[in-house]
Amino acid sequence: MKIIVDAMGGDNAPACNVKGALDAVKELGVEVVLVGRGEDILKCLKENGVADLPAGVEIAHADQVVEMCDNPATAFKEKKNSSLTVGLNMLKEGRGDAFVSAGSTGALLSAATLLVKRIKGIRRAAMAPVVPTGKGGAVLIDCGATAECTPEYLLQFAFMGSYYAEHVLGRPEPRVGLLNIGAEPSKGTDLQREAYQLLKGAGEAGRIHFVGNVEAREAVYGEVDVIVSDGYSGNIFLKTMEGTGGFLARELKGMFKKNLITKLGALCVKDGISHFKKLLDSGEVGGTPLVGICKPVIKAHGSSDAFAIKNAIRQAAGFAASGLIEDIAENIEYMRLPAGDKSGAAAD
Repeated sequence: MKIIVDAMGGDNAPACNVKGALDAVKELGVEVVLVGRGEDILKCLKENGVADLPAGVEIAHADQVVEMCDNPATAFKEKKNSSLTVGLNMLKEGRGDAFVSAGSTGALLSAATLLVKRIKGIRRAAMAPVVPTGKGGAVLIDCGATAECTPEYLLQFAFMGSYYAEHVLGRPEPRVGLLNIGAEPSKGTDLQREAYQLLKGAGEAGRIHFVGNVEAREAVYGEVDVIVSDGYSGNIFLKTMEGTGGFLARELKGMFKKNLITKLGALCVKDGISHFKKLLDSGEVGGTPLVGICKPVIKAHGSSDAFAIKNAIRQAAGFAASGLIEDIAENIEYMRLPAGDKSGAAAD
Protein backbone atom coordinates (compact mmCIF):
# COMPACT_ATOMS: atom_id res chain seq x y z
CA MET A 1 0.00 0.00 0.00
CA LYS A 2 1.51 3.32 -1.11
CA ILE A 3 0.18 6.57 0.36
CA ILE A 4 0.96 9.94 -1.22
CA VAL A 5 1.47 12.64 1.44
CA ASP A 6 1.36 16.40 0.87
CA ALA A 7 4.52 17.21 2.81
CA MET A 8 3.98 20.98 2.61
CA GLY A 9 0.31 21.22 3.68
CA GLY A 10 -0.70 22.30 7.18
CA ASP A 11 0.43 24.55 10.02
CA ASN A 12 3.24 22.22 11.10
CA ALA A 13 4.56 21.26 7.68
CA PRO A 14 6.91 19.90 6.62
CA ALA A 15 8.40 18.75 9.95
CA CYS A 16 5.37 16.94 11.39
CA ASN A 17 4.26 15.60 8.02
CA VAL A 18 7.66 13.99 7.44
CA LYS A 19 7.88 12.64 11.00
CA GLY A 20 4.35 11.23 10.79
CA ALA A 21 5.14 9.58 7.45
CA LEU A 22 8.30 7.99 8.86
CA ASP A 23 6.35 6.66 11.84
CA ALA A 24 3.69 5.26 9.49
CA VAL A 25 6.30 3.38 7.46
CA LYS A 26 7.81 1.89 10.61
CA GLU A 27 4.59 1.06 12.47
CA LEU A 28 2.03 0.40 9.74
CA GLY A 29 4.12 -1.26 7.06
CA VAL A 30 2.97 1.13 4.32
CA GLU A 31 5.01 2.95 1.71
CA VAL A 32 4.82 6.73 1.43
CA VAL A 33 5.62 9.33 -1.20
CA LEU A 34 6.44 12.72 0.32
CA VAL A 35 5.48 15.45 -2.14
CA GLY A 36 7.05 18.87 -1.71
CA ARG A 37 10.27 20.82 -1.73
CA GLY A 38 12.95 18.17 -1.82
CA GLU A 39 15.55 20.13 0.14
CA ASP A 40 13.09 20.86 2.95
CA ILE A 41 12.01 17.22 3.15
CA LEU A 42 15.63 16.00 3.24
CA LYS A 43 16.37 18.49 6.02
CA CYS A 44 13.46 17.12 8.06
CA LEU A 45 14.66 13.57 7.49
CA LYS A 46 18.10 14.50 8.83
CA GLU A 47 16.49 16.14 11.86
CA ASN A 48 14.85 12.76 12.54
CA GLY A 49 18.21 10.99 12.35
CA VAL A 50 17.68 9.69 8.81
CA ALA A 51 20.74 10.31 6.64
CA ASP A 52 19.72 8.19 3.66
CA LEU A 53 16.26 7.75 2.23
CA PRO A 54 14.85 4.68 4.03
CA ALA A 55 13.07 1.80 2.32
CA GLY A 56 9.43 2.58 1.79
CA VAL A 57 9.94 6.35 1.51
CA GLU A 58 10.07 8.29 -1.76
CA ILE A 59 10.30 12.01 -2.49
CA ALA A 60 8.44 13.71 -5.35
CA HIS A 61 9.71 17.25 -5.81
CA ALA A 62 7.21 20.11 -6.04
CA ASP A 63 8.55 23.61 -5.49
CA GLN A 64 5.24 25.43 -4.95
CA VAL A 65 2.89 25.45 -1.94
CA VAL A 66 -0.83 26.21 -1.83
CA GLU A 67 -1.20 28.75 0.97
CA MET A 68 -4.30 29.40 3.07
CA CYS A 69 -4.58 32.86 1.50
CA ASP A 70 -4.78 31.43 -2.04
CA ASN A 71 -8.12 31.20 -3.83
CA PRO A 72 -9.27 27.64 -3.02
CA ALA A 73 -11.17 27.27 -6.29
CA THR A 74 -8.23 28.10 -8.54
CA ALA A 75 -5.07 27.55 -6.48
CA PHE A 76 -4.36 24.11 -7.90
CA LYS A 77 -4.53 25.51 -11.45
CA GLU A 78 -2.45 28.60 -10.71
CA LYS A 79 0.17 26.57 -8.82
CA LYS A 80 0.52 23.54 -11.07
CA ASN A 81 3.78 22.50 -9.42
CA SER A 82 2.41 22.72 -5.88
CA SER A 83 2.61 19.72 -3.56
CA LEU A 84 -1.20 19.51 -3.62
CA THR A 85 -1.55 19.48 -7.42
CA VAL A 86 1.43 17.20 -8.03
CA GLY A 87 0.26 14.76 -5.36
CA LEU A 88 -3.30 14.55 -6.68
CA ASN A 89 -2.06 14.09 -10.24
CA MET A 90 0.08 11.21 -9.00
CA LEU A 91 -3.02 9.68 -7.39
CA LYS A 92 -4.99 10.16 -10.61
CA GLU A 93 -2.22 8.42 -12.60
CA GLY A 94 -2.21 5.43 -10.23
CA ARG A 95 1.21 6.15 -8.71
CA GLY A 96 -0.23 5.73 -5.23
CA ASP A 97 -3.27 4.22 -3.54
CA ALA A 98 -4.47 7.24 -1.53
CA PHE A 99 -3.65 10.89 -0.85
CA VAL A 100 -3.32 12.72 2.48
CA SER A 101 -3.13 16.49 2.97
CA ALA A 102 -3.39 18.84 5.94
CA GLY A 103 -3.52 21.86 3.65
CA SER A 104 -6.41 24.09 2.56
CA THR A 105 -9.73 22.24 2.74
CA GLY A 106 -11.31 24.23 -0.09
CA ALA A 107 -8.32 23.83 -2.37
CA LEU A 108 -8.17 20.07 -1.68
CA LEU A 109 -11.87 19.62 -2.37
CA SER A 110 -11.73 21.64 -5.60
CA ALA A 111 -8.59 19.92 -6.83
CA ALA A 112 -9.77 16.42 -5.95
CA THR A 113 -13.11 17.03 -7.70
CA LEU A 114 -11.61 18.49 -10.89
CA LEU A 115 -8.38 16.49 -11.15
CA VAL A 116 -9.15 13.07 -9.69
CA LYS A 117 -12.91 13.39 -10.46
CA ARG A 118 -16.03 12.17 -8.69
CA ILE A 119 -17.32 8.62 -8.98
CA LYS A 120 -19.51 8.52 -12.09
CA GLY A 121 -23.07 9.37 -11.08
CA ILE A 122 -22.19 11.03 -7.77
CA ARG A 123 -23.52 14.60 -7.76
CA ARG A 124 -21.29 15.99 -4.99
CA ALA A 125 -18.40 14.68 -2.93
CA ALA A 126 -18.91 14.93 0.82
CA MET A 127 -16.70 15.33 3.88
CA ALA A 128 -17.41 12.49 6.28
CA PRO A 129 -15.57 12.71 9.62
CA VAL A 130 -16.14 10.18 12.37
CA VAL A 131 -17.43 12.14 15.38
CA PRO A 132 -17.37 10.82 18.97
CA THR A 133 -20.70 9.61 20.34
CA GLY A 134 -21.94 7.66 23.32
CA LYS A 135 -21.80 4.43 21.33
CA GLY A 136 -18.42 4.46 19.65
CA GLY A 137 -18.68 7.25 17.08
CA ALA A 138 -20.71 8.04 13.99
CA VAL A 139 -20.06 9.14 10.41
CA LEU A 140 -21.20 12.73 9.88
CA ILE A 141 -21.87 13.35 6.19
CA ASP A 142 -21.64 16.17 5.02
CA CYS A 143 -19.81 18.62 7.29
CA GLY A 144 -19.03 21.48 4.95
CA ALA A 145 -18.24 20.44 1.39
CA THR A 146 -21.70 21.37 0.04
CA ALA A 147 -23.58 24.01 2.01
CA GLU A 148 -26.68 24.02 -0.21
CA CYS A 149 -28.05 20.59 -1.07
CA THR A 150 -30.88 18.94 -2.95
CA PRO A 151 -32.77 15.91 -1.60
CA GLU A 152 -30.88 13.75 -4.09
CA TYR A 153 -27.56 14.89 -2.63
CA LEU A 154 -28.72 13.81 0.83
CA LEU A 155 -29.86 10.48 -0.57
CA GLN A 156 -26.39 9.92 -1.99
CA PHE A 157 -24.77 11.05 1.26
CA ALA A 158 -26.87 8.48 3.11
CA PHE A 159 -25.71 5.66 0.86
CA MET A 160 -22.06 6.73 0.93
CA GLY A 161 -22.08 7.24 4.70
CA SER A 162 -23.68 3.84 5.19
CA TYR A 163 -21.08 2.15 3.00
CA TYR A 164 -18.26 3.95 4.82
CA ALA A 165 -19.57 2.88 8.23
CA GLU A 166 -19.87 -0.71 7.01
CA HIS A 167 -16.64 -1.05 5.03
CA VAL A 168 -14.25 1.14 7.03
CA LEU A 169 -15.68 1.17 10.56
CA GLY A 170 -16.90 -2.41 10.44
CA ARG A 171 -20.53 -1.66 11.35
CA PRO A 172 -22.92 -4.26 9.88
CA GLU A 173 -26.23 -2.69 8.84
CA PRO A 174 -25.32 0.79 10.09
CA ARG A 175 -28.24 2.86 11.37
CA VAL A 176 -28.75 5.94 9.18
CA GLY A 177 -30.44 9.05 10.57
CA LEU A 178 -31.35 12.37 8.92
CA LEU A 179 -30.25 15.31 11.08
CA ASN A 180 -33.35 17.39 11.85
CA ILE A 181 -35.08 19.50 14.49
CA GLY A 182 -37.49 16.73 15.43
CA ALA A 183 -38.17 13.04 14.91
CA GLU A 184 -41.47 13.42 13.04
CA PRO A 185 -41.42 13.12 9.20
CA SER A 186 -43.11 16.53 8.93
CA LYS A 187 -40.26 18.36 10.70
CA GLY A 188 -37.65 20.54 9.02
CA THR A 189 -37.57 22.50 5.78
CA ASP A 190 -38.67 21.25 2.37
CA LEU A 191 -35.16 19.81 1.96
CA GLN A 192 -35.42 17.58 5.03
CA ARG A 193 -39.02 16.56 4.34
CA GLU A 194 -38.30 15.55 0.74
CA ALA A 195 -35.04 13.85 1.69
CA TYR A 196 -36.87 11.93 4.41
CA GLN A 197 -39.17 10.35 1.82
CA LEU A 198 -36.23 9.37 -0.40
CA LEU A 199 -34.32 7.81 2.50
CA LYS A 200 -37.47 6.08 3.70
CA GLY A 201 -37.91 4.56 0.24
CA ALA A 202 -34.29 3.37 0.20
CA GLY A 203 -34.81 1.85 3.63
CA GLU A 204 -38.00 0.05 2.62
CA ALA A 205 -36.16 -1.35 -0.41
CA GLY A 206 -33.50 -2.76 1.93
CA ARG A 207 -30.71 -0.60 0.46
CA ILE A 208 -29.88 1.19 3.71
CA HIS A 209 -31.00 0.88 7.33
CA PHE A 210 -32.82 4.20 7.67
CA VAL A 211 -34.16 4.82 11.18
CA GLY A 212 -35.73 8.23 10.53
CA ASN A 213 -34.97 11.77 11.62
CA VAL A 214 -32.47 12.24 14.42
CA GLU A 215 -32.06 15.31 16.61
CA ALA A 216 -28.57 16.53 17.47
CA ARG A 217 -28.92 15.40 21.08
CA GLU A 218 -29.77 11.80 20.13
CA ALA A 219 -27.03 11.81 17.49
CA VAL A 220 -24.46 12.63 20.18
CA TYR A 221 -25.88 9.92 22.43
CA GLY A 222 -25.10 7.45 19.65
CA GLU A 223 -28.57 6.52 18.41
CA VAL A 224 -27.32 6.29 14.82
CA ASP A 225 -24.11 5.21 13.05
CA VAL A 226 -24.50 7.68 10.17
CA ILE A 227 -25.69 11.28 10.53
CA VAL A 228 -26.89 12.66 7.18
CA SER A 229 -26.87 16.43 6.77
CA ASP A 230 -26.38 19.26 4.34
CA GLY A 231 -22.91 20.78 4.67
CA TYR A 232 -24.15 23.95 6.36
CA SER A 233 -25.99 22.23 9.21
CA GLY A 234 -23.36 19.51 9.47
CA ASN A 235 -20.57 22.03 9.92
CA ILE A 236 -22.48 23.79 12.71
CA PHE A 237 -23.10 20.40 14.37
CA LEU A 238 -19.40 19.50 14.11
CA LYS A 239 -18.09 22.84 15.38
CA THR A 240 -20.56 22.80 18.28
CA MET A 241 -19.31 19.34 19.27
CA GLU A 242 -15.70 20.51 19.08
CA GLY A 243 -16.43 23.63 21.11
CA THR A 244 -18.41 21.74 23.74
CA GLY A 245 -15.67 19.14 24.06
CA GLY A 246 -13.00 21.82 24.46
CA PHE A 247 -15.10 23.70 27.01
CA LEU A 248 -15.72 20.59 29.12
CA ALA A 249 -12.05 19.60 28.99
CA ARG A 250 -10.98 23.06 30.12
CA GLU A 251 -13.52 23.12 32.96
CA LEU A 252 -12.51 19.66 34.16
CA LYS A 253 -8.85 20.66 34.14
CA GLY A 254 -9.59 23.77 36.19
CA MET A 255 -11.70 21.80 38.65
CA PHE A 256 -9.06 19.15 39.24
CA LYS A 257 -6.27 21.73 39.69
CA LYS A 258 -8.23 23.71 42.29
CA ASN A 259 -6.51 22.39 45.42
CA LEU A 260 -4.61 19.43 46.84
CA ILE A 261 -7.73 17.34 47.43
CA THR A 262 -9.00 17.78 43.87
CA LYS A 263 -5.50 16.98 42.54
CA LEU A 264 -5.55 13.73 44.52
CA GLY A 265 -9.00 13.07 43.10
CA ALA A 266 -7.60 13.55 39.60
CA LEU A 267 -5.00 10.88 40.31
CA CYS A 268 -7.78 8.46 41.28
CA VAL A 269 -9.52 8.93 37.95
CA LYS A 270 -6.38 9.32 35.85
CA ASP A 271 -7.28 6.50 33.46
CA GLY A 272 -10.77 7.91 32.93
CA ILE A 273 -9.37 11.37 32.19
CA SER A 274 -6.95 9.87 29.66
CA HIS A 275 -9.81 8.03 27.96
CA PHE A 276 -11.90 11.23 27.86
CA LYS A 277 -9.01 13.19 26.37
CA LYS A 278 -8.39 10.48 23.77
CA LEU A 279 -12.08 10.46 22.85
CA LEU A 280 -11.98 14.18 22.04
CA ASP A 281 -8.62 14.14 20.23
CA SER A 282 -9.15 14.47 16.47
CA GLY A 283 -5.58 13.27 16.00
CA GLU A 284 -6.67 9.80 17.11
CA VAL A 285 -8.88 9.53 14.02
CA GLY A 286 -6.40 11.16 11.67
CA GLY A 287 -8.57 13.08 9.25
CA THR A 288 -11.73 13.40 7.23
CA PRO A 289 -12.34 11.31 4.09
CA LEU A 290 -13.65 13.00 0.96
CA VAL A 291 -16.27 10.43 0.00
CA GLY A 292 -17.51 10.37 -3.57
CA ILE A 293 -14.11 10.98 -5.19
CA CYS A 294 -13.01 8.04 -7.37
CA LYS A 295 -9.75 7.59 -5.42
CA PRO A 296 -9.24 7.75 -1.61
CA VAL A 297 -8.47 11.28 -0.36
CA ILE A 298 -8.05 12.18 3.32
CA LYS A 299 -8.11 15.74 4.69
CA ALA A 300 -6.04 15.90 7.88
CA HIS A 301 -6.61 18.76 10.34
CA GLY A 302 -4.60 21.87 9.54
CA SER A 303 -2.91 21.76 12.96
CA SER A 304 -2.02 18.06 12.71
CA ASP A 305 1.09 16.92 14.56
CA ALA A 306 3.14 13.85 13.60
CA PHE A 307 0.80 11.53 15.52
CA ALA A 308 -2.24 12.84 13.62
CA ILE A 309 -0.46 12.56 10.26
CA LYS A 310 0.48 8.96 11.03
CA ASN A 311 -3.15 8.18 11.85
CA ALA A 312 -4.34 9.98 8.72
CA ILE A 313 -2.07 7.67 6.72
CA ARG A 314 -3.49 4.70 8.63
CA GLN A 315 -6.98 5.92 7.77
CA ALA A 316 -6.06 6.39 4.10
CA ALA A 317 -4.67 2.85 3.89
CA GLY A 318 -7.85 1.45 5.44
CA PHE A 319 -9.98 3.48 3.05
CA ALA A 320 -8.00 2.25 0.04
CA ALA A 321 -8.26 -1.40 1.11
CA SER A 322 -11.96 -1.29 2.04
CA GLY A 323 -13.60 -1.67 -1.37
CA LEU A 324 -15.83 1.29 -0.52
CA ILE A 325 -15.36 3.16 -3.80
CA GLU A 326 -16.10 0.05 -5.84
CA ASP A 327 -19.25 -0.61 -3.82
CA ILE A 328 -20.51 2.95 -4.38
CA ALA A 329 -19.85 2.67 -8.12
CA GLU A 330 -21.65 -0.68 -8.36
CA ASN A 331 -24.76 0.65 -6.59
CA ILE A 332 -24.97 4.11 -8.14
CA GLU A 333 -28.26 3.28 -9.91
CA TYR A 334 -30.02 3.20 -6.53
CA MET A 335 -28.71 6.66 -5.62
CA ARG A 336 -29.94 8.51 -8.69
CA LEU A 337 -33.38 9.98 -9.28
CA PRO A 338 -35.16 9.71 -12.64
CA ALA A 339 -34.32 12.43 -15.13
CA GLY A 340 -36.50 15.48 -14.61
CA ASP A 341 -37.23 14.79 -10.94
CA LYS A 342 -37.14 18.17 -9.17
CA SER A 343 -35.62 16.62 -6.04
CA GLY A 344 -32.26 16.62 -7.79
CA ALA A 345 -32.74 19.81 -9.74
CA ALA A 346 -29.56 21.66 -8.77
CA ALA A 347 -26.98 21.68 -11.53
CA ASP A 348 -23.89 19.49 -11.31
